[in-house]
Amino acid sequence: MAQRETWTTRAGFILAAVGSAVGLGNIWQFPFKTATNGGAAFVLVYLLAAVLIGLPTILGEFAIGRRAKLNAIEAFDRLDHPAWTVVGGLGLFTGLWILSYYSVVGGWVIRYVIGSLTGGYFGGTGAYFGAVSVGWEAIAFHGVFMALTAGIVAFGVEDGIEKATKLMVPSVIVMLLGLAVYAFTLDGSGPAYGYYLSPDLGYLANNLGSVVPFAVSQAFFSLSLGMGAMITYASYIDKDESLPADGGLVVGLNTAIGVLAGLVVIPLLFVQFGTVPEGAAGGGPGALFVSVAQAFTDLGMAGRVVGALFFFVVLIAALSSAISLLEVVTSYCVDKYDWDRKATAFGFGGALFLLGTLAAWDTAWLGWFDTLAYSVLLPASVLLGVIFVGWVYGPEAVDEIKQGSNADASVARLWIWWLRTVVFVGVFVTLYLGVTSIYASPGLPFL
Repeated sequence: MAQRETWTTRAGFILAAVGSAVGLGNIWQFPFKTATNGGAAFVLVYLLAAVLIGLPTILGEFAIGRRAKLNAIEAFDRLDHPAWTVVGGLGLFTGLWILSYYSVVGGWVIRYVIGSLTGGYFGGTGAYFGAVSVGWEAIAFHGVFMALTAGIVAFGVEDGIEKATKLMVPSVIVMLLGLAVYAFTLDGSGPAYGYYLSPDLGYLANNLGSVVPFAVSQAFFSLSLGMGAMITYASYIDKDESLPADGGLVVGLNTAIGVLAGLVVIPLLFVQFGTVPEGAAGGGPGALFVSVAQAFTDLGMAGRVVGALFFFVVLIAALSSAISLLEVVTSYCVDKYDWDRKATAFGFGGALFLLGTLAAWDTAWLGWFDTLAYSVLLPASVLLGVIFVGWVYGPEAVDEIKQGSNADASVARLWIWWLRTVVFVGVFVTLYLGVTSIYASPGLPFL
């Protein structure tokens, strides 16, 4: 069996982990969940949730991966808890499920980069989205996005994923900064900053029951937890790395990029509409692919350039997340069966392309795929992982957190008890709300 790859630098691991976390969840969903949940009040709760829920959870996944030095499934067997391989298996399945339709949206983004340059959607953003989001054209660009993802994973950890994310993540940050500065200069953008950055504590007090679950779930899901990606990526790092420091950087950068995306999208919407339009507030396709695209149409030729740049940023972010999801199953097959990496990456990429054609043919399928993933599969996977780290592998997990970090024993113990209590309750409530929402309105496209 070939020697297992590792990250060549600490920066390579951090940027790859940030790339996994930064994706459509940050640039597509975060600004619009903010818009429909009280603006800055949502941002405040989201920031707290990222630190209090997201960081402890990601450290748990890091501890599993580095301790085992194996993929997300076999890691539990190596840690002498073979019954808990179900956690890794559920994470792997969840990641593949998400990637099958995530690639469809990635295909839309490619189409919008082209449409921005040609002015294709300037004649009517709604009609354009309706034309390119379903049918044979959507299937074709879904295939292009999946092929790009598989191609990067096929080159391996060092020559593929690490080199790609070292270019992708800094590029996303630089381009988002440039777009945020540009949005700031536009006439009519001023009110957006009060809406986005000045919390209305009265609104928060009156809507705590709705704002908190949405903010927690956004922080939770935007960190790529519960998909085996962070376990897999952590399995490639050395024992002398500080997991708390690395986890803090990943959570901090991911959160900052999400907030930065809001500083682009919210001002653009205010410039175009004077507020956040109803379609954007609902999130999803109506937000990114209709409302924001509409904001570019009034900018003339500048709108083509700015639009192309914006959707190119979204494309890079989407690719950096997609490669982490495909790496989970690729790593498992290479580790366990010694399969050829290139054949494995393209083989599973092809299978996921076929599964995703349902979502590409009809957006009702995409919505159902997404609802099942974010309401049930992800929180269930993370909940099992939290139980394992907190109650089954607790002492060893504490020891792994202390390795390379010189963390005080009392701090490590606080972390494990926080995971066992606060994080457990937060994830359990998220899962409960997700299951009950599906039970109340299943929305199956074939019924």
